[in-house]
Amino acid sequence: MRRKGMVATVPLRLTRLVSYHSGAPILLPLSESVTYGSLWRPCGASASRFRCSAGQTGFFTKLGRLIKEKAKSDVEKIFNGFSKTRSNLAVVDELLLYWNLADTDRVLDELEEALLVSDFGPKISIKIVDSLRGDILAGKLKSGNEIKEALKGSILNLLKRKGGKAELQLGFRKPAVIMVVGVNGGGKTTSLGKLAWRLKNEGAKVLMAAGDTFRAAASEQLEVWAERTDSEIVVAEGDTVKAPSVLSQAVKRAKEEGYDIVLCDTSGRLHTNYSLMEELVACKNAIAKVVTGAPNEILLVLDGTTGLNMLPQAREFNEVVGVTGLILTKLDGSARGGCVVSVVDELGIPVKFVGFGERVDDLQPFDAVAFVNAIFS
Repeated sequence: MRRKGMVATVPLRLTRLVSYHSGAPILLPLSESVTYGSLWRPCGASASRFRCSAGQTGFFTKLGRLIKEKAKSDVEKIFNGFSKTRSNLAVVDELLLYWNLADTDRVLDELEEALLVSDFGPKISIKIVDSLRGDILAGKLKSGNEIKEALKGSILNLLKRKGGKAELQLGFRKPAVIMVVGVNGGGKTTSLGKLAWRLKNEGAKVLMAAGDTFRAAASEQLEVWAERTDSEIVVAEGDTVKAPSVLSQAVKRAKEEGYDIVLCDTSGRLHTNYSLMEELVACKNAIAKVVTGAPNEILLVLDGTTGLNMLPQAREFNEVVGVTGLILTKLDGSARGGCVVSVVDELGIPVKFVGFGERVDDLQPFDAVAFVNAIFS
């Protein structure tokens, strides 16, 4: 532990640190030791909003609550983001407008078809419709409006029951570590950058780790996000540095320098590539050696435009590393919002964030109530 008045120096051999506090990057050469006391500064004015020390276990609880509260104020963005899915499901209102008991079978068959078109999946669609049919025949539902409310309630209950806690679970000890995984092209690095922006806005001191050592432009892309969010970043120096080493160095630095959260990027990989999937296990183990119990969250980024095709990916990643939450991206370009329900039903993994566009604030905390209201307006 560094004593008051002393300056710690740590030689760097595998990675370089980049700081963007004043807009211009500060590169730290490998041949020199880094004097933290003279180089590192607080991450902007917002960092002073919360002071997180080992004894202040309420920091991450407060952070999670703030992000969840912000989600409620972002309902309009969620509503707009699911406009194509809502358009697909508009037929539900038409079907139920003049519903009568004699038309029950026809209406429910068409309702099931509408759910399938929106990628709710056969299993969950049949389950929902069968439940509605039972309630109608039992006399519990007597109008089209009651059927629609029961439909919404059924989806909401499933999301809450199987989805668990949608807010980030960051534990009680800093640094909290979030590892982001996924296939190529799903929006993984972009999602990590947007998540950094959201966390920084709530006062967290964030360190990024560029663990995508396969894709040539990945580190540069994440450095752009570090600059946009006024964060520091640990980057591999040279082509021979492996991802586990980069992430380990980053977590060590975060632990020594009192960072609140480390966001670890990883290389995109096909879920069918065994050797690359095994590297994720090595990354996870390298982090755990530095901070017991870390990573606190392993977030899988899934491309919402792929609909139900994302399920095999999610199964494999979950089996290999134990996914704790999902980020669904590109939902603004998809009419397949029902995949949110299918993934939660199939895997029991909560959706933590949903992405709707390219703006820095387009990654929204997932809110089950807002989602259901958005697709059935």
